[in-house]
Amino acid sequence: MKRFTHQSLLFLAAMLPALFGNLGDIKAQTEVTPFVPGSTLEGIAYYLPRTAVRITVVAEKTVTRPGDFNKYAERYLTLRNVPQTESTTWSIKEIKMEPYGVPDKTKAYSIRLKSKTVAPLVGLSSDGILLSINTEAQEETLPEPPKGITAEPLPDPRSYMTQEMLSAGSTAKMAELCAQEIYDIRESRNALIRGEADNTPKDGDQLKLMLEQLDKQASVLESLFRGTKQTSTEVFTLNYSPAKETERDLLFRFSQHLGAVDIDDLAGEPIYISVKSMETLPEAQPDEQVAKKKEKLERGIYYNVPARVKLSIFSRQKTYAELETPMGQFGAVEILSSTLFDKKTTTRVTFFQTTGGTKDVME
Repeated sequence: MKRFTHQSLLFLAAMLPALFGNLGDIKAQTEVTPFVPGSTLEGIAYYLPRTAVRITVVAEKTVTRPGDFNKYAERYLTLRNVPQTESTTWSIKEIKMEPYGVPDKTKAYSIRLKSKTVAPLVGLSSDGILLSINTEAQEETLPEPPKGITAEPLPDPRSYMTQEMLSAGSTAKMAELCAQEIYDIRESRNALIRGEADNTPKDGDQLKLMLEQLDKQASVLESLFRGTKQTSTEVFTLNYSPAKETERDLLFRFSQHLGAVDIDDLAGEPIYISVKSMETLPEAQPDEQVAKKKEKLERGIYYNVPARVKLSIFSRQKTYAELETPMGQFGAVEILSSTLFDKKTTTRVTFFQTTGGTKDVME
């Protein structure tokens, strides 16, 4: 978080045009004004945030491969419908939404210091969002997204074959011998369980270990007939910053066979996001007295009054994620009076970095 004291203000005033760029002609005000490059000689420029959402998608990838003996699966092991060709399938396991704040370039203001006011400490985020006045506030960062999980390597079935199987003269003979070995392993396992084997251990842990080894050996050899499946997960993120309500905005496309694809690739199914404001703000009514009071208040600090918004991510078949959260851009901008920061009162204020709303106001 950036903190600015009175001694550093002159330096900041010189740097403001480079920091914030040209935001257009906006009418100047007294203490806190919409920022125009060069118009503020002694002050601190800041942004109010708009609320964006980081969307994290966890996708699962499954690769199915046929076994070397798939043609003999039914004949020797009565296994039906085993895969004959390699295939890849994708599915979305989870979608997560996390709100965060980004500078709203349409809401840039500057705090100008005068002799009758005090502003000893102003806290800004690294990208210029107002975080605090007269107190310290911790800048927030999004946590790292989860890591993908690679598929576990498959054991080599040949390392479990007997010498007779390896030296067989044809695939058919090798499959026959492999099937016979699988049946022998099953018989040995049953004998151990019944306690009829000559080498049945008396120790329970040792028996468990022997059964696990037999199960693994049989499973690896069976994979030569029924095939194998390897599963991994991949993670990708995208950022979404809504400006208005929408019933259906195309977010990305996802294919059952290809995973995430380009947004214009029709091979992928469209994944949409909807944005709906849960609050209806009253329309402003013209009033001369209110306008005069507001003119005095505009010497204070601008802040957001966010509105609650519901976001949903969905496809034609299902809804993947929903989130209700306050968003700065769907609310209104209000002002904290400059009298809260005169020499008689040193008010401490902290703001939500994600929405720009007030978090704490303390005298």
